[in-house]
Amino acid sequence: MTKRFILLIDFSEYSGNLIKYACDWSKQVNAEILLLHQTLVAAPALTENEGREQIVQLANYKALQKLKLFANQLIPNALKVSYSVSERNLQHTLTELLEEPFENLIFVGLKGTGLLKKIFLGSIAIQVIDNTKNTVVAMPKEIVTFSHKKIFVAVTKTYPVNILELNNFLKYIDNKSTSITFFYLAKPNEKTVGVEKQLRGLTEIFSDQCNTDFTIYEGNNPFDDVKKVINNKVDEILIVQKGSRLLTDQLFRKFLINTLVYEGQTPLVVLP
Repeated sequence: MTKRFILLIDFSEYSGNLIKYACDWSKQVNAEILLLHQTLVAAPALTENEGREQIVQLANYKALQKLKLFANQLIPNALKVSYSVSERNLQHTLTELLEEPFENLIFVGLKGTGLLKKIFLGSIAIQVIDNTKNTVVAMPKEIVTFSHKKIFVAVTKTYPVNILELNNFLKYIDNKSTSITFFYLAKPNEKTVGVEKQLRGLTEIFSDQCNTDFTIYEGNNPFDDVKKVINNKVDEILIVQKGSRLLTDQLFRKFLINTLVYEGQTPLVVLP
């Protein structure tokens, strides 16, 4: 089945690098590119249905032209590109697109965070992750070239790694030049015998595809230990299971997601 990258484009400062990254990746796996944009229509509240429809059509037309111009400046001619522009709810559009006969990855840009804002994932990214049964690639704005030499997979007790979806994701990369580290963040004095068995099992399952190993970060400062390993800024991908406390727990988001993804500029892959 044909691979397809669905890119959510809002013309912000993040959109250009998101396209560059996806294009660089698509050239390696022969994936098609679909640029998806949700039009925000500002129509007067008392506008009649016919008049509102005309306003919507004009807004979508202008957005489509802008999207094509934007794409022409960034996407090589050799890549196959399609467009989806609509004022409809973004989730409805995504649901319909995912029903089409493609193997899809969804790409969304992560909004940067200031120390005072304490926003760790942009609202659109959170909505897409929460409501979509598909792997999502959430990108910091600074990354423009695809690399996958090191993949780190966060493992938790409550939400086991979706082995099938992880295996599907690995179809998008060259496994021969990739190493996968399954890791667990342990609380101080936590018993880790069970999770160590789980980690060891995961390394065995995927050992025929990649170089695999596992590690448990434990002690008083497990986050500091993680940052020594996952902070290369160039050739790493962080994979998290949807529903994991790494995405929902404020403390974990502050020290792991915020630090590694934003400061470390690490692409974040969320498995459904």
